Amino acid sequence: MKLERSLAAFARARRVLSGGVNSPVRAFKAVGGSPVFVKSASGAIVRDLDDHEYIDYILAWGPLIFGHAHPAVVRAIQTAASRGTSFGTPTEAETELAELICAMVPSIERVRLTSSGTEATMSAVRLARGYTGRSMIVQFAGCYHGHADGFLIQAGSGALTNGVPTSPGVTEGTVRDVLVLPYNNAQAVRAAFSQHGERIAAIIVEPYAGNMGLVLPRDGFLQTLREVSRSAGALLIFDEVMTGFRVAPGGAQQREEITPDLTALGKVVGGGLPVGAYGGRADIMAALAPDGPIYAAGTLSGHPVAMAAGATTLRMLKDAAVYERLEQSTQTLCDGLHAVFERHGIAHQIHGRGSMFCTFFTASPIHDLDDVRTCEVALFAKYFHAMLDRGVLLPPSQFETCFVSAAHTASEIDRTLSAADDAISSLLVPAARLGT
Repeated sequence: MKLERSLAAFARARRVLSGGVNSPVRAFKAVGGSPVFVKSASGAIVRDLDDHEYIDYILAWGPLIFGHAHPAVVRAIQTAASRGTSFGTPTEAETELAELICAMVPSIERVRLTSSGTEATMSAVRLARGYTGRSMIVQFAGCYHGHADGFLIQAGSGALTNGVPTSPGVTEGTVRDVLVLPYNNAQAVRAAFSQHGERIAAIIVEPYAGNMGLVLPRDGFLQTLREVSRSAGALLIFDEVMTGFRVAPGGAQQREEITPDLTALGKVVGGGLPVGAYGGRADIMAALAPDGPIYAAGTLSGHPVAMAAGATTLRMLKDAAVYERLEQSTQTLCDGLHAVFERHGIAHQIHGRGSMFCTFFTASPIHDLDDVRTCEVALFAKYFHAMLDRGVLLPPSQFETCFVSAAHTASEIDRTLSAADDAISSLLVPAARLGT
């Protein structure tokens, strides 16, 4: 496949953009080669600068639950923009989106809108510290909560040690206030609270970890987080930036029947435009300025055009049939991919939940970051490019999650499975075969 215009566009971008991209994974370093530059999209299809079309399973990294350029969302954006793009004053559009969020997410009584998921998680953590008067945050290796300093810390040398920065610029002081534990390890959580319970302000967790591939919680893990945090007087923060409105109208917390104290949202909540939100119990949210002493602000928070896109999307998600179709499409894909890899003797694990799924190229079950590290990343890179050549766009990393939209038709899913069968047939990687 020739990508001449994408290659030229990347060369041009590298002259003025750091790394040629505005988010690192887009640079294709995990899979090699040069990134595809998209010029347009509709439904489940994106088109690159060289006029190739692809069935898209990135979907802007999750927000586009109804696919690209959904007519109702586009109309809402156009109508809102025609009235003015930003005001810096309150608007009824903010209240409308907030009412929808509070009605759909079981734990949210009050909400504060932001411009990104990173702002939402960062602000939720600050709120938890200010509300409890404590400093330490518990998080889990492999979960990603944005690029605020406190989230760019990996696990230390032992389960009860502080972590180490994964990025220059993160200070030792920040590291001292973060405890990084293995995901899905309830025993490590109980031990951490036994040792540090009086200092812990909150646990923050992706209920379904979506940033090391899709890693699902073991039975009882999320319940342990709820019980232990409540007993210690700490808050439980669910980072549902990825899962919010995608795996159920009320997110993973609705599916798992767990009520966190605070929830961070993003992606779907903006309908494809930059929106984040965090919310929870009314008494906790009352600690935010102007009612309380904990400060958080944003010039473009509650942006009227983004509010229109988000509200339109959430209103459409009130139709239960949407989630039934998404679940069915995702299950069909997962079952079909499993059959393809089994037929070719490829070691794999496939995880799916709601309209999210991920293929891990490993024979080992996947429960945490150490398990994820057993994956055959070289095989994934070859598979990624083989699928790209056959008109299927996957996230360019073994450690990312795929998304399905309501715009993906049965025909497009069948074409994806046919592409996967042909792609694997073309690879002939003996080391990837079961029993070798």
